[in-house]
Amino acid sequence: MKHRSPAVRLFAALIAFTFLAAGLPGNARAFVKDVANFTLENGMQVVVIPDHRAPVVTHMVWYRVGAADEPLGQAGIAHFLEHLMFKGTPSNPNGSFSKYVASVGGQENAFTSSDYTAYFQRVAKEHLADMMRLEADRMENLVLTKEVVDPERDVIMEERRSRTDNNPGAQLSEALEATLWFEHPYGRPVIGWMNEMEKLTLDDAISYYDRYYTPNNAILIVAGDVDAAEVKRLAEETYGKLKRRAEPPPRVRPEEPVHRTHRMVRLESPLVTQPSLTRSYVVPSYTTADREGLTGEAEALDLFAELLFGGSTSALYQKLVVEDKLAVSIGGYYRGTMLDDGELVLFASPAPGTTLEQLEAAIDREMAAFLKSEITEETLARVKRSVIATSVYAQDSQQTLARVFGTALTTGRTVDNVLTWTDRVRAVTADEILAVGLKYLDINQAATGYLLPASAPSRS
Repeated sequence: MKHRSPAVRLFAALIAFTFLAAGLPGNARAFVKDVANFTLENGMQVVVIPDHRAPVVTHMVWYRVGAADEPLGQAGIAHFLEHLMFKGTPSNPNGSFSKYVASVGGQENAFTSSDYTAYFQRVAKEHLADMMRLEADRMENLVLTKEVVDPERDVIMEERRSRTDNNPGAQLSEALEATLWFEHPYGRPVIGWMNEMEKLTLDDAISYYDRYYTPNNAILIVAGDVDAAEVKRLAEETYGKLKRRAEPPPRVRPEEPVHRTHRMVRLESPLVTQPSLTRSYVVPSYTTADREGLTGEAEALDLFAELLFGGSTSALYQKLVVEDKLAVSIGGYYRGTMLDDGELVLFASPAPGTTLEQLEAAIDREMAAFLKSEITEETLARVKRSVIATSVYAQDSQQTLARVFGTALTTGRTVDNVLTWTDRVRAVTADEILAVGLKYLDINQAATGYLLPASAPSRS
């Protein structure tokens, strides 16, 4: 089943892997050596990531459009079209693309986020040309009719029911995002709001496809047992023959106003067995930090998140889980791979006998103490090694390699940004890490969510 990308934790994993770059030791560097980047005459960007460990390739096409680019009143159209892209063309009727991928032992899927939509196949390298031919065909020749659009709309509505409407955690996450973002469409769920999803039409889908699914709005990424010359030849023979059907508009979203209040949402459900809290702060992303001249702040935010709540060695975990035993779990991440501002997110579950209010107060107390503390050289070196090591381990996945570059290029970054991350993060100082914490851990820039078991009914 084709589905949208996993929840925001995937962004954290991608961020960690985006740290892959020059400067990694030994053979780790070889996996991203000789990355090629060129543009076809029709404006389609191409990235080639050689990986000769096995005779397989991952072929991905990314479009610079996602849920945050949707027309007002059409929430969910980006994800809807992702589903509809599998409905066939005159040359390759409904289902034939997927059947061919399966027949050669390949894998395929697609996903949608706020900032991009992507399609991929993983196959033996001798089938790469066919993947390009088939993907180029549906970029230009997708056939949509009311007979296929209406049933698929029912499919995505049922997907929303099963994944969100019947899932308290997903409901809280959706409400928290909508509360965190006043004006920006990041507050809109990728899958869409049900009342708008049920009104999506054939004309809406065709209009969206014609406006955004054009080669000059797409990025081809091929990772695997290939070289740049081979990929360029194949790309020119397939994608290169496509015409620019449209000139997508600039990706200018509403600017988020200054936040002056701490917002809270609370959800009680009989489906909840373990209480939890989540808090999100609006912070610069890698792209907006560069755009606004905040050099080094994104890298510092990544390290700040790792030090404060990034795992079992983090400050909050050690204090509140290990020492004080007020929580059974604490974690968090920096969501920095966004076209516009990102988020700093933390989550925690209280230990038995501790309320969410008590846990939240303890978290605030310990965060304040952390911001007044000193980060030793030893601690700073350890956290830098940790995030780089995470990147090294992730290199085993060819698909992850391709996703790192696709995420970067669709959110305002460049190939060079990916390949030079290590040098930039190694330059971050302890003072800079504490400075971004002091600057952005403002409760009035945050929204907090409580997830609780349903209250017992009162007795008369």
